[in-house]
Amino acid sequence: MPEDQTKSVPPEPLLQVIANLARFHREHEQFYAQAPLRQAGEVHARSRALKSLADRWSVTEVGEPVGNPFAGAADLNAPGLVAESGILFMEGEGEPVELQRLKRDVGEIADDCEQTGIWLAHAMEQAWGAVGILAAYPVLADLLGERHRIVANDWQSAGLLALVAHLLRRSVDLLDRVTFSPAALRADLGSERYVPAYLFAASELLDRAADLLAESATLVRDNERRWRVFGARVRGLRSG
Repeated sequence: MPEDQTKSVPPEPLLQVIANLARFHREHEQFYAQAPLRQAGEVHARSRALKSLADRWSVTEVGEPVGNPFAGAADLNAPGLVAESGILFMEGEGEPVELQRLKRDVGEIADDCEQTGIWLAHAMEQAWGAVGILAAYPVLADLLGERHRIVANDWQSAGLLALVAHLLRRSVDLLDRVTFSPAALRADLGSERYVPAYLFAASELLDRAADLLAESATLVRDNERRWRVFGARVRGLRSG
């Protein structure tokens, strides 16, 4: 290889590092192009459950409690929701355990998103500097835009995950303002009906969080071809 061309190619130790990144970071991103979609589905399912309750409680006529504490509260249970989500209001119980689990699960997804977002933002801050080093090698000049776009997409995804965590936690905060015992619910539904408004608001935040999770996955998935092209160039340089 002519000397001037040799100077345009990264040294073998650097090529080895670049090849490693192109392989394992691509595989890592293949996971994160799917995981947020699964989380989005989980968040949407919980949003639908809240909307079902809010729709029911917006129009239901408040009933009288029956004597059996194990009886289902006919005026509070939304049609079809018990079988779909397990959320069952019973006369002698307080907040259904399934609602407690819903809030817990949303909080756990928020924690996961926050942790992933923090890690990814830090990693991309470091990657931005490292990718800049590649500008010294003309043989890679035509792929610098692709490589920087990978970092930019991941960095934007990190910001979306941080926002998702805020939205999810705020939705739980709104739900925590509601006392989900049959007696408290009937008292509200027999007067101002504030509870449905809280549930609709919480569900709207969940919907937006789910949309952003899907957008995060889309950004990461956009990198797939870019990694493939970049990895192929690096392999060609190493074999040449």
